[in-house]
Amino acid sequence: MNVEQSPNFSPETSKAATDHPAAAPSYQQRQELGRAARRVVPRGAQAEWKPATDRPDPIDLLEAQAGDRIPDLMAIRYSRMMASPFAFMRGSAIVMAHDLAGTPKTGIQAQLCGDAHLLNFGAYASPERALLFDLNDFDETLPGPWEWDIKRLAASFVVAGRENGFDATDCSEAAQASVASYRQRMAEFSEMGELEVWYSRVSEDDVRGMISDAGTKKKTAKKLSKTVRKARSRDSLHALSKLTRVVDGRRMIEDDPPLLVRIPEEDEIRAQVYAILESYKRTLQEDRRHLLDRYRFVDTARKVVGVGSVGTRAYVVLLEGRNQDDPLFLQVKEAGASVLERYIKSSTYEHHGHRVVAGQRLMQAASDIFLGWFRGTAGRDFYWRQLKDMKGSANVEGMSPDELVIYAGLCGWALARAHARSGDRVQIAGYLGKSERFDGAVADFAEAYADQTERDHAVLCAAVKSGRLPAEAGA
Repeated sequence: MNVEQSPNFSPETSKAATDHPAAAPSYQQRQELGRAARRVVPRGAQAEWKPATDRPDPIDLLEAQAGDRIPDLMAIRYSRMMASPFAFMRGSAIVMAHDLAGTPKTGIQAQLCGDAHLLNFGAYASPERALLFDLNDFDETLPGPWEWDIKRLAASFVVAGRENGFDATDCSEAAQASVASYRQRMAEFSEMGELEVWYSRVSEDDVRGMISDAGTKKKTAKKLSKTVRKARSRDSLHALSKLTRVVDGRRMIEDDPPLLVRIPEEDEIRAQVYAILESYKRTLQEDRRHLLDRYRFVDTARKVVGVGSVGTRAYVVLLEGRNQDDPLFLQVKEAGASVLERYIKSSTYEHHGHRVVAGQRLMQAASDIFLGWFRGTAGRDFYWRQLKDMKGSANVEGMSPDELVIYAGLCGWALARAHARSGDRVQIAGYLGKSERFDGAVADFAEAYADQTERDHAVLCAAVKSGRLPAEAGA
């Protein structure tokens, strides 16, 4: 990795650190570098948002991104984005990436999620089967300005809060809570040793502790318990009952077009998926490759996933272990260039699938044991992971204002931990300081950008109404 692209170096320190490795900045010097960044970009300046006079039409950006996607699925994508301003935000990381590139930045880097809205956090199982809360989407990951992730996160809370019917004060409080949590946790991480930061995680007990400390109603704790039970039930056996049926004694994935389309035995895509499966195994650790070799290929289907990912090539693969009651579902998802690559240096990885996997392993507290990558026969990059492994997401629509604030604190904590692992946590903490100045500035940015998102959503709806973009009812 080029030193200037590394999330562990800021522009101020990278050259000195490479010329004289033994003379890397001390803890105190890194703190001072962070504080010095305030003179370049005052914390209050992080509130700034005003669309540039030459800001591109958001529809042009979306259409350009759609150029290499499956045309028949684009109507589904735009229909899902039309549902609300928050749905638009979920599907338009490329638009916000362009906008963030014009905002003030300190020059301090970390590994970015690149799409850190509030629904790209959630629960999942560690290899030890503990339930963790963390970031869970890394399609856009790339080293870059740490501020971009926290601004997208804060803005998503304002947009989602408005969708819930919350007033401006409640929305601002949630946005500010996400930033305050990030700042406070980063200060804690800056005082920890390297291994202590690396092994830190947000556990189920930590989540329960936050709810208890907030003094919320018992109903909130009951909601959490329900979410945990639901997450623990989501595994390959659960997927087996939902996605498959037995025909003439043989288990196969059941068609549900256009969202789930089984690939017939004679189809060339089926052979390609099988070939990629065999090759992808080589990117796994030897013990995990040995485990995967105990399963045999049974069936595969194309699956439409998410909002922003609709139109990319994504498949589910059914494998069978000891018998039909011992399934393993893997997801194969296309990985294209990150939306951030137009604005910061491109990935140093030869494969975008490798980029996604490396970013996920760096940012997450623990990652899927079957996480791997490979390039397909047509030159397309893919990454692999388990389809369901105790994955759970928050029901944001059902949250009260107080619950949204708690959830904002959790997301800010998880994002700070990810950035602390990958970037210079001491510099970031030095810049943030102890006051609430940065918190309030980013909350102001979030409100202004939520207005922009609503305007862009209206532009999308008008484009569909005029026939410029396709849409599909009930997508």
